[in-house]
Amino acid sequence: MKDLTTVQNYSYSTEKVFADAEDFFPINGTDYVELYVGNAKQAAHFYKTAFGFQSLAYAGLETGIKDRTSYVVVQDKIRLVLTTPLKPDGDIADHLRRHGDGVKVIALWVDDAVDAYNKTIERGAKSYQEPKEMFDEFGRVITAGIHTYGDTVHIFVERNNYSGTFLPGFIPWKSEYNPPSMGFRYIDHMVGNVELGHMNTWAKFYHDVMGFANLVTFDDKDISTQYTALMSKVMSNGNGRIKFPINEPAQGLKKSQIEEYLDFYQGAGCQHIAIATNDIIHSVREMRKHGVEFLHVPGEYYDTVGERVGIIEEDLALLKELGIMVDRDEEGYLLQIFTKPVEDRPTLFFEIIQRKGAKSFGKGNFKALFESIEAEQARRGTL
Repeated sequence: MKDLTTVQNYSYSTEKVFADAEDFFPINGTDYVELYVGNAKQAAHFYKTAFGFQSLAYAGLETGIKDRTSYVVVQDKIRLVLTTPLKPDGDIADHLRRHGDGVKVIALWVDDAVDAYNKTIERGAKSYQEPKEMFDEFGRVITAGIHTYGDTVHIFVERNNYSGTFLPGFIPWKSEYNPPSMGFRYIDHMVGNVELGHMNTWAKFYHDVMGFANLVTFDDKDISTQYTALMSKVMSNGNGRIKFPINEPAQGLKKSQIEEYLDFYQGAGCQHIAIATNDIIHSVREMRKHGVEFLHVPGEYYDTVGERVGIIEEDLALLKELGIMVDRDEEGYLLQIFTKPVEDRPTLFFEIIQRKGAKSFGKGNFKALFESIEAEQARRGTL
């Protein structure tokens, strides 16, 4: 196995990286993401209104569940599960007290959950949930889980023999209020923030335990401003459908966004969820209409886009008006924008991304992005 500490930026093409991933248990995609939240009913309404999700499924007292309530919202291939405890004690309540609203489960859709679990345990993973079968009139689902960074876990979901709405134990959630989609298609990547000195540990975990390959590495020279810096390794599975950048803080004059996150989240966790769209201009316009707040990008950022990225199809003036950033890798370019945190704690936020040939990540946006985040930190008094 490669020594991940020696992998250099853009040392080979993304095709070579994907080929290097072992894929000893294939992953078909992200099955769902479960967030523990303080009020699932209100959170579901927020994601429907602000992000254009629709009602899908429900579990709670009416379905025989006594300790929690879960609402599932959907948009194309994206499923968010919003879960709230019904009592002040237990694992969910403890998670909320420590972290606030945040991602607990990143569920991965696999062909054989037992095989995925056994192989990752054999390679050093810590068990979160042993394989279990769930049945209802629509068939069978098998799930199993392992721990990853912080209190975040991966659940392997095998649903090839299931035709129900979501999972056994859930019923269809019928609602008269289902706003139009905002054009979101699937989860492009999910970013984990870990403590100083732990990035290589978790990159190695995804390499050794999950069979992922290092897609690209950024050091503190790539991602830095006058005041703060971070380092990042992007880990990917073999088909490129699952990408997990792992960030850690680097030494700087002031507190970085990673340190701020770790302070308020009280440990490592999922910093942001990147959602893919085929029309980022439409998606961002609609989100703005529905009250979503985005980071401000300095106007001078757009003065050098042509030099950095080259020819693009979009109207640069319109991208500037909406605050959409442009970057390039060796295979194309991408468009991206970042929301402000979606809770009162400055922790979880979302990225909207449209890929125009790019399969990895460029580094041209980091300085402008960091300066935008630092401006928000300064307003919060946490820089």
